[in-house]
Amino acid sequence: MSDIQQAGTFTLGSHTVKRLGYGAMQLAGPGVFGPPKDHDAAVAVLREAVLQGVDHIDTSDFYGPYVTNRLIREALAPYPQDLVIVTKIGARRGTDGSWLPAFSAEALTQAVHDNLRNLGLEVLDVVNLRIMFDTHGPAEGSIEAPLTVLAELQRQGLVRHIGLSNVTSTQIKEGRRIAEIVCVQNQYNLAHRGDDALIDDLARDGIAYVPFFPLGGFNPLQSSTLSDVARRLGATPMQVALAWLLRRAPNILLIPGTSSVGHLEENLAAAELALPEDALRELDGVAMVA
Repeated sequence: MSDIQQAGTFTLGSHTVKRLGYGAMQLAGPGVFGPPKDHDAAVAVLREAVLQGVDHIDTSDFYGPYVTNRLIREALAPYPQDLVIVTKIGARRGTDGSWLPAFSAEALTQAVHDNLRNLGLEVLDVVNLRIMFDTHGPAEGSIEAPLTVLAELQRQGLVRHIGLSNVTSTQIKEGRRIAEIVCVQNQYNLAHRGDDALIDDLARDGIAYVPFFPLGGFNPLQSSTLSDVARRLGATPMQVALAWLLRRAPNILLIPGTSSVGHLEENLAAAELALPEDALRELDGVAMVA
């Protein structure tokens, strides 16, 4: 069993969580659509994650849709008192599996109620508003209208804390004028480092940064440097990529996903991996050539 406490902790809303968590996206079917290939294996991964000390799970009702939240409820309810479940709203799935914006007041309100029902909760710990102006990455535009809706749902007691996903620095500034923002979830990894300055700014303000696709997502990280460092350290490339993120900034919370107990254990073991200075320097250079 990995000692994920070695990764340290950080504040997420009113909780202090271990920095190595779990992302449930891969528990749905291919393309994050439909049921899992192996239902019992998906339930087993969730239970093993909590058994290994994970206290921060990332999910959304648009994974499946509805698949991962129902699996989480089946596997883990009644939930451990220290477990923080973070979900997302702002998108929906087309019948063909496409990812579509769902920003109207009605859609956002319905999404919060759907998440509550499917997770079996009376209040959602953290809800990230995913901005869908561009499905390929952050794009400028005002987020005031949808965030105001979410802030009202927070005032009604349905949501404890609010985060933002797929956003620019300008949108984060706008958002913080409307509501307290406890986390930002954007794409970031060893090779995709456009948020370097943003991460440091958020760290100074005590706001968690949660990189999605920490291992490259649909296009897994591939780097000869990463492979060489991993070989020298007797680790897997993915463990090294996660360990690098943990070293990158104290406010980074990791949510690597997998549908395999074996891969889960590998990911969590990254908490114990020490990266020597020469390895860090080599890894820092990966983004230059990515």
